[in-house]
Amino acid sequence: MSTKNQKVRIGKVVSDKMDKSVTVLISRKIKHPVYGKYITRSVKFMAHDEKNECRIGDTVRIVETRPLSKRKRWRLVEIIDREPEV
Repeated sequence: MSTKNQKVRIGKVVSDKMDKSVTVLISRKIKHPVYGKYITRSVKFMAHDEKNECRIGDTVRIVETRPLSKRKRWRLVEIIDREPEV
């Protein structure tokens, strides 16, 4: 897949319990066509994390790639913002 056609998404890590995989929640706001109220729509993607460096709460950038498993079609590009450790 060429780099100009790859989809890029920014989201928040909601699960890091798997080996070399994270679940990323992507949220977007859409306007209701009749009432004009903004509604939050969200979708979860499984992404490949080669170095196991993501933690829950991190804001990450993921990019579309070839199928890596049954549900993984996205790969981690960078960690934009780290969640502070407790």
